[in-house]
Amino acid sequence: MAGLLVFVEKAARVPRHWLLKSEPDSFSIDDLEHVGREEWSGVRNFTARNLMREMRIGDLAFFYHSSTKTPGIAGICEIVAAAHPDSTQFDPASAYYDPRSARDDPRWWCVDVGFVRRLPRFVTLEELRAIPALAFMPLLRKGQRLSVQTVSPQDWKRILKLAAYTA
Repeated sequence: MAGLLVFVEKAARVPRHWLLKSEPDSFSIDDLEHVGREEWSGVRNFTARNLMREMRIGDLAFFYHSSTKTPGIAGICEIVAAAHPDSTQFDPASAYYDPRSARDDPRWWCVDVGFVRRLPRFVTLEELRAIPALAFMPLLRKGQRLSVQTVSPQDWKRILKLAAYTA
């Protein structure tokens, strides 16, 4: 009976949606497409870390290019490995090294993401801001700078529809 319950729980689980920000000079959708799969490491914000701990294999995320002349959503990636300790926190040569983190009690976690596809067209931050229905999306809230964010099912659908639009 317990096996059936686990099967029903897994079958009933609806994938969640996320937005992951990266500076394209550091790691872009092109890079992810080239390597296929990458550890989403180096996140040093406790809220973003906690959100990654909520992610499950099969969840989808928008790949957002930030800190660039034209920021926006470039593609979609999938969570391909659940949260695990971020290896960069233990590497003294890494820019993300954290001497306060211990291997038996790591402070920082990450997930692995896999390339799914590019959007039919790049959706700019300016375009997203112009849609009143997206006003409550974390990305568009004043002062919101998290590199890992949730995306509601409704916002996910709106953005996919917008990305498919061709003039």
